[in-house]
Amino acid sequence: MSITYLASGSILNYNFGATAYTAPTNYYVGLSTTHISSSGSNATPPVGYGYARVVITNDKATTFGLASSGCLVNKAVITFPVSSGSWGTILDVYLADSASSIWYFQALGTPTVVQSGTTISFAASAIAISMTN
Repeated sequence: MSITYLASGSILNYNFGATAYTAPTNYYVGLSTTHISSSGSNATPPVGYGYARVVITNDKATTFGLASSGCLVNKAVITFPVSSGSWGTILDVYLADSASSIWYFQALGTPTVVQSGTTISFAASAIAISMTN
């Protein structure tokens, strides 16, 4: 996943003497039918048909491994609710700290068309987060 300007700015400002920030307690894993920009804008989540972002705890015990070579990965499987109708074509996945603040984003290797009865899931180590944008 690439880092957004919000996240990289928060980290740089903290590391170079500016105001500290508080790391999110939880992240919300979301899906987007449009490509997200480095500014964290242009996310278009599916609407209705059972879509909901997945809440994950920001911790090393169960959710994320330790960073290695500038990258860390998810330790646990992340599974979205089963769709009860069409969510459209999913292009991106993202991590947000709230409804509007995206920290990390990634285009899917293959766009995924979601019809009724579809389950989207990311295996352990499938989401790799790095400090590039």
